[in-house]
Amino acid sequence: MMRILMTALAAFCFIGSSAEARLLPYAGGSHNAGRPGAWCGWYMRGQVGSDPGPTYNLARSWVHYGSDAGGPSVGAIVVWRHHVGRIVGHANGQWIVESGNDAHAIRTRPRSLAGAIAFRQA
Repeated sequence: MMRILMTALAAFCFIGSSAEARLLPYAGGSHNAGRPGAWCGWYMRGQVGSDPGPTYNLARSWVHYGSDAGGPSVGAIVVWRHHVGRIVGHANGQWIVESGNDAHAIRTRPRSLAGAIAFRQA
């Protein structure tokens, strides 16, 4: 009886986690095809006009995207060694950044730009 209960619970957890993954927004739709475990770059691919390809799943690859923004500004893509996001605002002396895989979710929040290695314009 315990084995049946554990098998049912494992199946429920697997189905639940698969359903959650399908609901992640990407390029205005809902799919997770090709989403890597570290998915901030993958998410950013869906936020720019034309998908630059799977090489940009790696956050650091975004240092080559578009042109140099010359520093932080609203609309710029900010690149850290292991993360990438888009600056969407500036309030109370803080930059507001939207990014995927921020604590395993898509979040928009004030972030320190310390350690940023590039600011890029699309």
